[in-house]
Parts: sequence; C-alpha cells; structure tokens
Amino acid sequence: MTITSGAIDAWAQPATGRTRELMPEVARLFEKSGSAHLLDHCLSPEQTVAEMDKAGVEKLLLAAWCRPERWVCTNDEVAEFTRVFPDRFVGVATVDLSKPVAAVHELERAVTELGCKALRIVPWLWKLAPNHRLYYPLYVKCIELDIPFCTQVGHTGPLMPSETGRPVPYLDEVALDFPELRIVAGHIGHPWTDEMIGLAWKHDNLYIDTSAYLPRYYPPQLLQFMQSYGQDKVLFGTNFPQLSHARCMAQIKDLGLSAEAEGKFLHGNARRVFKL
Repeated sequence: MTITSGAIDAWAQPATGRTRELMPEVARLFEKSGSAHLLDHCLSPEQTVAEMDKAGVEKLLLAAWCRPERWVCTNDEVAEFTRVFPDRFVGVATVDLSKPVAAVHELERAVTELGCKALRIVPWLWKLAPNHRLYYPLYVKCIELDIPFCTQVGHTGPLMPSETGRPVPYLDEVALDFPELRIVAGHIGHPWTDEMIGLAWKHDNLYIDTSAYLPRYYPPQLLQFMQSYGQDKVLFGTNFPQLSHARCMAQIKDLGLSAEAEGKFLHGNARRVFKL
C-alpha cells in the first residue's frame, strides 16, 4: 500500500439521487464542481466502494442529512451502507435540531444501535450558528458518547448566508464552553482560514477537514500548517459526491507534504479523532 492509498475521507454522504429535489441549494455547487450528473444519480454501496477502490480510499465517514421540516438522508439509510461494508463505511449521525429532546434521543440511538461514530450538523441549513442554545444538549451527549461533533466553517457554496460559518466568535465559544468535545470543522474555513488555523492551534480538541476543496486549491497557509506545527490537526475530506475521490487523490502527491505529514493528513489523524 502506498502512502497515498488507504485514505480516510472525513466528510462524505451517500449519492442518493435525491439531491436536486431535497437540497436544491447545493445544485449550483455540484454544477460548478463538474459533478452535476450525480445530482439525480444514485450510487449503491457496491458502486460507491468501486469508486473508492479506484482512488485508493479505504473508508468514508458517511453522513446523514436533516434540514428544517425534512429528512434528506436518514441515519437508518446510512446504517444500510455500514451494515453492508462495515470496514469501508463509518456512519455519521445527524438530528432534527428544531426538536431538542428528540434530537438527543435520536443521537443516542444512532450511536448505540446503528453504530454511528460522530454527529454532524451543518449550521447554514438551520441558519443557527453552533453557539446557539439548541446545540448545547447535543454537545453534552457527544461528550458522554465519546464521539466528535462535525460542522461546517467558512462561506457557503450554496447561495445561503455565510455568517453561521464564521469560526470566530461562534466555534471559538463552543470550544471554550466544551473543552472535552472533539470538534471537526469541515470545508477549511475560507475566507476565514487564518481564523480557523488559529482556533485549531488554540484548542486541543478542535480540528480542520479539507472537504469541498480540491487539493490544488488548498490555501498556502493551510499547507504550511499541515506541514509544520499543525500536522496532527488537519484531516482529509472531499464532500463526496460533490468532489470525486479520483480527482482529489490524484492531486495529493503534488502538495509536497512530507511522508509523515501526508500519512497523518490522509488517515492517521482521522483514525485518532474518530477512534476508528
């Protein structure tokens, strides 16, 4: 196995074929990324694994999606993937943020019964920054269950307000209130990348994943961080199926990372943070 194989993708979701219907905001993002054909195309677990094998990707952290008043992809649908290929897919749960008591119960069910290894909530979908009170019972439950909380930082590719993706002050406040909570902030944080790097340095349990950006577009300051004092703080992610694994993996070798930094980035950090 080469150093660039065996990768773990920290941010992915099933290609359900229902994206255009249930998530119309992201259609433009897929079109700009050259993956518009997957908006209406469903990939089975077997087909998804075949795509992973072509690129040398070992595991996907595969997330459910819920938006106000509608489930897009349920925790049980994600569990169907993990049951078929338990060595290739890792379930990431989500909840209906608008129902706080039911949300805590659903998170516990997803972890204890379905085997999910993390919680993900995308703030722009709810127009609620991660320091909002509705998140806080979920953070306590994540700590109790010993799982990370995954979220989105930076501007929104979809045409939605970006304010909820500001690392400072929102994510900074969460990390200060819950130092025991492992937090994985997806999508780099651009145009607030420097803020995100600063928070990852400041808070021991806060990490960055590179999802939604092709490696050739990683910001220079993030690459410097990955190569130096941030080797243990950045995780590989794609936002599959928005970005293909083949395109992302083909560009990794051009980043100029040391073998140690590349190994941590592609799989070592994810294994540690998600306790795989």
